[in-house]
Amino acid sequence: MERTTLDLWVGLFVVAGLAALFGLALKVSNMDSFAGASSYQVVASFDNIGSLKVQAPIKSAGVVVGRVSNIIFNNKTFEADVTLKLNSRYVFPKDSSAEVMTSGLLGEQYLALAPGGDSQNLVNGDKIKLTQSAMVLENLISQFLYNKASDSSKNSSGSGATATPGTNP
Repeated sequence: MERTTLDLWVGLFVVAGLAALFGLALKVSNMDSFAGASSYQVVASFDNIGSLKVQAPIKSAGVVVGRVSNIIFNNKTFEADVTLKLNSRYVFPKDSSAEVMTSGLLGEQYLALAPGGDSQNLVNGDKIKLTQSAMVLENLISQFLYNKASDSSKNSSGSGATATPGTNP
């Protein structure tokens, strides 16, 4: 093989490798959905979103049906308003509910959509009224420890009743 032919093949191999790395970077960063699929946006308000981030997946029955497109703090309601960008292939009833969930014990957070039973579907600009905020692990641990501490104080205070002989309780 000539030197120029070998250089051409090496160059093509390097370009293909760089294209593969670029595609992998887009896939890992959740930015691979720029293909221009049509979508519609709805808003849901939460008391606590935990560590939910923009571009987090929105799943229904385990299938990614959209992405979180915006998160803002509402100064009037003191809640987080989350804008959901849903793929138009997927339609959900107006009474659907949204919940902040965690993948695994300490994994990333995502929104789970549970469909309702309404005959009308969500359209662009609608608001999801039924929401459930994120469960914060620190709050659960402190609540567990507080309950254990109150249980142990009840048991150590001697609240056990004693029966007198000859009486039926």
